[in-house]
Amino acid sequence: MPDYKLLVRRYYSEIWNEWSEPALEELISPDVGFHGSIGTAVKGIAEFKRYVNRIRSAFPDFHNQVEELIAEGHKAAARLIYTGTHREELLGFPGTGNKISYQGLAIFEFKQHRIVKGYVLGDIETLKKQLAQK
Repeated sequence: MPDYKLLVRRYYSEIWNEWSEPALEELISPDVGFHGSIGTAVKGIAEFKRYVNRIRSAFPDFHNQVEELIAEGHKAAARLIYTGTHREELLGFPGTGNKISYQGLAIFEFKQHRIVKGYVLGDIETLKKQLAQK
């Protein structure tokens, strides 16, 4: 059985922290179903790429710190801390230059060494408070 904890670590390190397109193609299923931490739902790798680019535009230095990982069967869960600097519009807030930090939880389902489903819940209220600060 694949090491799903390692795949989740690679997902956050290579896709979200390093913005690696080859890693995205390798780790994400073409028909992925994904619900992101800011409430966005996407279907398919093209929509997932647009979601990643949207977050990257809003937070060019976006960083995902994996605090805890659990894996069982074909699923894995992660507890995370997200950080970054708000540069462009997100959630109705224009770029502020504010440093943000919020927590989240993610559950992944795998098939053939790729993520086929992802459900991420982020502490959006904390994020919004930080985006609203002047």
